[in-house]
Amino acid sequence: MLEIKNLHANVEGEEQEILKGVNLTIKPGEVHALMGPNGSGKSTLAKVIAGHHDYEITDGEILFEGEDLNELDPDERAHLGIFLAFQYPVEVPGVTNNTLLRESYNTIATSRGREELDPIEFDDYLTQKLELVDMKRDFLERSVNTGFSGGEKKRNEIFQMAVLEPRLALLDETDSGLDIDALQVVADGIKKMRNKENAFLLVTHYQRMLNYIVPDIVHVMIGGKIVKTGDKELAMQLEEKGYDWLESLATVNGEKDA
Repeated sequence: MLEIKNLHANVEGEEQEILKGVNLTIKPGEVHALMGPNGSGKSTLAKVIAGHHDYEITDGEILFEGEDLNELDPDERAHLGIFLAFQYPVEVPGVTNNTLLRESYNTIATSRGREELDPIEFDDYLTQKLELVDMKRDFLERSVNTGFSGGEKKRNEIFQMAVLEPRLALLDETDSGLDIDALQVVADGIKKMRNKENAFLLVTHYQRMLNYIVPDIVHVMIGGKIVKTGDKELAMQLEEKGYDWLESLATVNGEKDA
């Protein structure tokens, strides 16, 4: 589904590289966890895949189902089925969740050759999705994330993902700032959406999210590169040892992929 080859990227207009040769392959049905210390490039990678305009690809390529994403705008990538849940969801005063989601859903449906849903049909569809993340109907008429608590914003991101049904979901530290109850709700929602046709990349600092969602593959990013890949046991090692032992490994290996 996703193939990243020797990806290099920096902030637009700046010379210092953030991503320094990332290689990553994700297949349909898989859940990948991307872990690493602050400043390692995890969130940058998620944003670059989604097409964030603050970043510039200087080398390498990103292929999604065989199509080169490098020159595609974020909306074009969304039409293909890529979704990014933000670490810090933005507030959009004056635009209700209902309006945003119906416009987004129908735009994506049109781009994929499906029929749009009228307001009544879409309301029935939303009712099914609300149950996935234990959200009340009054959320639909509230402005997007405006006045929401941190947990409500993260839950709203998962609700948006449930409605839009992406092929590839990039979750940028969705677990940060959540208490145990909210984390459980978010994790349950993700598990219910998981199937053989979609895939997830979970960006996280901590192992606790992985107590609820068991990843197929765990990657560790340090210094803008993936330096080690394993299974959930690798995440457990990181919980016990931290990242120092891998930072030493990255230095010894010249920061080459392990």
